[in-house]
Amino acid sequence: TEDGLTLPEGFTARVFHPGVGKGARHLAVRENGDVLIARQDGILLALRDSDGDGVSDRSLERKVAITSGLQLHGDHVYFSDNVSVSRLLLDDGMLPDTAPEIIVHDFPEQGPHATKDFAIAPDGNLFVNVGAPSNACQEADRTPGSPGLQPCPQLGRHAAVWRFPAEQLAQKHSDGVRFVTGTRNIVALEWNKQAEALYFAIHGRDQLSFLWPEFYSDADSAEKPAEEFHRAVAGANYGWPYTYFDPASSQRMLAPEYGGDGKTLADSDVYQTPLHAYPAHWAPNDLVFYEGENFPSRYQHGAFIAWRGSWNRSPQPQAGYRLTFQPIADGVPTGEPENFMTGFAGSEPVTRSTDARYRPGGLALDASGRLYVTETVTGRIWVVEHNAGI
Repeated sequence: TEDGLTLPEGFTARVFHPGVGKGARHLAVRENGDVLIARQDGILLALRDSDGDGVSDRSLERKVAITSGLQLHGDHVYFSDNVSVSRLLLDDGMLPDTAPEIIVHDFPEQGPHATKDFAIAPDGNLFVNVGAPSNACQEADRTPGSPGLQPCPQLGRHAAVWRFPAEQLAQKHSDGVRFVTGTRNIVALEWNKQAEALYFAIHGRDQLSFLWPEFYSDADSAEKPAEEFHRAVAGANYGWPYTYFDPASSQRMLAPEYGGDGKTLADSDVYQTPLHAYPAHWAPNDLVFYEGENFPSRYQHGAFIAWRGSWNRSPQPQAGYRLTFQPIADGVPTGEPENFMTGFAGSEPVTRSTDARYRPGGLALDASGRLYVTETVTGRIWVVEHNAGI
């Protein structure tokens, strides 16, 4: 492509908007083709291609309680900031000027992993991520040798996904049902319509060698732990902070903060095993299941994941900065993940995340099955389509 991006044969990526600003995250495409984007500075944007040339030529923005999460549901657009989920009733205009309605509020204010990303199921269940407010629940966060709090008190209101009715107004965090627990932070979560289940990819923990050099080399820390891709099982535990998943051995390990040494396995039959263990520190930022007619049939029901890219794989080059495709049928992976869209970072190797030209942020499908992709550095937006579907 003109941006140096690489796609499988038969696919093209055209620029829908050259850049809506730093911090563009999740997005959604309305039936009329308007594109809505969440920007981390509290701006909800709407873009329109009014002349049908495939490029946005009209824009509108509103200041609302938004940082990342965004999804269409019924006649509303739902969005979230760090402490709430709200919605706006859409009309024929680009963005309504009516006041938003609060669906859930009173989520904990926190520093790390603050965004309350979410997914909505067709049956009206709203699933909201509340990330962990630390790296590994240490007595002193990110301090070498500091042990983990036992039990971890952060699991009370954090590191889990809560379920709420999406149509009920003015709920509090405490009104929700804890759906799964032990999830350090989830920015990429999506309802799989074919499997009728929630899926997500987790941001794994950091700094094994910095915190525990007696057990892990820098090379170990660059490759561990895995970024885990899961199906959500109601009531299940996904292991944070007591464990991590080792992609090299494909085993769940006891975390060093809780007596682990890089060799000791976690208790079996307690924690979930990922559908796939992706490389360490790639940072999954969005997930979408392909349901459309533009792409070839082999992509139907499969998962596209946007990887924002790592900051902490030194001394190895930083990695991620791509879209992957995971073939799935009936909710189960049917093959190994594939690189689908690469080249975002620009010249490689990347030694610092700030050197990356683009960092994927959000994914959405339009009514025809074309894939929209945002990135967080400049807010550039691409539309990916298969030539045979044009």
